[in-house]
Amino acid sequence: MLTISIILLSLVLSLLGVQFLKLQWKSCRFPPGPTPFPIIGSIWWINFRADHGSLKKLAKRYGNISTLWLGHKPFVVLHGFQAVKDGLTTHSEDVSGRLQTTVFKRMANGKGILVSNGLIWKHQRRFGIGTLRKLGMGNKGMECGIQTEAHYLVKFFRDTNGKSFTKFVHAVSNVICAVVFGHRFSLEDETFHQLIEHLCRMPAPQMCEVLPGVMNHIPGPHLKALSCCDFVRSFIRKEIQSHRERGTVDEPQDFIDFYLDQMTQNVPDSTYDEDNMVQSIFDLFLAGSETTATTLRWALLYMVAYPDIQEKVQKELDAALGPSHLICYEDRKKLPYTNAVIHEIMRYGNIVLITIPRQAVKNTTVLGYQLPKGTLIIPNLDSALFDPKYWETPHQFNPGHFLDKDGNFVAREAFLAFSADKFIDSHRVCLGEVLARMELFIIFFKEVNTQIIFGSTMKPHPYKICAVLR
Repeated sequence: MLTISIILLSLVLSLLGVQFLKLQWKSCRFPPGPTPFPIIGSIWWINFRADHGSLKKLAKRYGNISTLWLGHKPFVVLHGFQAVKDGLTTHSEDVSGRLQTTVFKRMANGKGILVSNGLIWKHQRRFGIGTLRKLGMGNKGMECGIQTEAHYLVKFFRDTNGKSFTKFVHAVSNVICAVVFGHRFSLEDETFHQLIEHLCRMPAPQMCEVLPGVMNHIPGPHLKALSCCDFVRSFIRKEIQSHRERGTVDEPQDFIDFYLDQMTQNVPDSTYDEDNMVQSIFDLFLAGSETTATTLRWALLYMVAYPDIQEKVQKELDAALGPSHLICYEDRKKLPYTNAVIHEIMRYGNIVLITIPRQAVKNTTVLGYQLPKGTLIIPNLDSALFDPKYWETPHQFNPGHFLDKDGNFVAREAFLAFSADKFIDSHRVCLGEVLARMELFIIFFKEVNTQIIFGSTMKPHPYKICAVLR
């Protein structure tokens, strides 16, 4: 019996040794990085529960282009603004693929807009952009909806009468609800609260990608997070069913109306079906709801943490607009300091550590390294927003980053708060960017904990805040 055990152990060790040597040979063709081991890859290097320190340490030791291995899968990491820009623009078409990972397949199954490819992406993206424009995206129609939610939010602030509250993020989600479903929810609606809660628990893909077959069967928060996707899709299907029961309308009023009408059209090779509709709506919620709400939470937290900056914003608002003015997006041109503060909130409180990985669709060269087709490329968005070569005081909250010597607002090339995809394909830029900018501007008006909680987005620790009328 002992002899058999020794033979089996020797066999296992031999197989692992062979796999280790193969992995070292394979890794020689990629940019440098931590030594990968069979099964676990470079997971030993990564601290998933901490902040972005692992990627900083990676760049410091191996340079601005390096390789991490998740299992036997290589991920090439780009660190710093110049590496992100050059790495994605030198051969932009070669690295334009959208990654299909275990988590993304569970979340979308190749459907919708965010992580789809090919004809599905082309159809859903084109329809999404066209429909959002018809519904007022980027113009006064959408702005009116945001102003309505801002009004309800201010009323909610007044009703709290100086007491602490936590439900301010619901106003942001109501904007996309009005666009997609054709109606808003009461801030006290329990079903609406459940939707928001589940949207805020979307999964972070890193751990699930290491050992996907195992992670699907290990109890833990990752499974609960993935179940939130199922809840949101179920919520969306109920709204679609409600629209179907209502019947067709002469003039479509919302995204679902337009999509149901599109499904009746005779489009060659059509990808317009209910599954794609559900996932497209799901993607719109992610692009225009949870991310913006999280940024708004950071905004209010920073105004508490930096009362001198809050006071300057209030003084500029009073001087430029007056107390009774209905704020609109165009007002940002009259409010350079406030606009700078909002941009600095998005930079300093960056909620996306790394953008969705790209995939090489053919053999290509990235920053001097020959990468084979299928290589996964991760632009470290956070590193661009904190790159000391492009920001005077990257680790300080400083609205001056977006102001010139005369106090005028200035855009910065290294400001990639929404995504790095604009370097690759202007059609891949964040669908919710215009909406997010409008919402943040219109809704935005001691020592606190400003550390991040690592997840699908970088969230602040839970807190309660009081709004006191001036």
